[in-house]
Amino acid sequence: MVDTRVQLSGLTLDNPVIPASGTFGYGYEFAELYDINLLGSFSFKGTTREARYGNPLPRIAECPAGMINSVGLQNPGIDAVISQELPRMRKVFHKPVIANISGFSIDEYVECCAKIDQEECVGLIEVNVSCPNVHNGGMSFGVSPESAALVTREVRKVTRKPIYIKLSPNVTDIVSIAVACEKAGADGISLINTLLGMRIDLRTRRPVIANKMGGFSGRAIFPVAVRMVYQVAEAVSIPIMGMGGVSSARDVVEMMLAGATAVQVGAANLVNPYACRDIIEDLPRVMESLGIHSLKEIIGGAHR
Repeated sequence: MVDTRVQLSGLTLDNPVIPASGTFGYGYEFAELYDINLLGSFSFKGTTREARYGNPLPRIAECPAGMINSVGLQNPGIDAVISQELPRMRKVFHKPVIANISGFSIDEYVECCAKIDQEECVGLIEVNVSCPNVHNGGMSFGVSPESAALVTREVRKVTRKPIYIKLSPNVTDIVSIAVACEKAGADGISLINTLLGMRIDLRTRRPVIANKMGGFSGRAIFPVAVRMVYQVAEAVSIPIMGMGGVSSARDVVEMMLAGATAVQVGAANLVNPYACRDIIEDLPRVMESLGIHSLKEIIGGAHR
């Protein structure tokens, strides 16, 4: 009998499979299809201080081995999430959930994290630093070690729960940013967020997406994600949630060998709503075929 359990900053997960933020809503739509309590956890939709409609349509462009999206953090705002979405979510999901928090200023990150920290159903806070800093010319908080560390330090002051900083791969040196976040008090790192991509319609000769560019995700980015998880795992001593193109149980094992303690599944959920269920059900078979008795034993195995 194989053991799929992992420990993530004090949380015991039945398995390491976690639907990624923005691909699973608040869970209740998927709960109509299968029992989502078989998941390790899930990261709910990115939340900001104010309600956001998001970017103009069209927002999605298909690619041969993935997709590009520019949804623009559409969400009802932190207060509505706490008062409306979380009570509805708790009816169908009975494990600690991951709260994904986004912001366009330090004050916004701090306010949202302080509020979500009070919610008993939230086991971990995932802070997305890929948002543009409105007070610094629109550059993302995650493009430099200094700005990412600043977000981490300020959020750390107002939260008791573990905080994981979600990093963008659209940088020169993701390792230095991860190290800065660890030094600033992060309990863990989530990576990678989407790459920047673009499609052009050959008939209209215009970009497919109204915003011109968007986040590229799907199977095609998996090798990039594995490489970055491996590099960051070499440099930090805190846990990593690895993501980017994961679509099978074998991908989960590979990501964990690179250094991930838990593994998020994103774009695959949008192609197949049963993706996470299928991965979890196949994981014991894959472990047995590879001679793996416990997933805890293989975390970072490629480094040894």
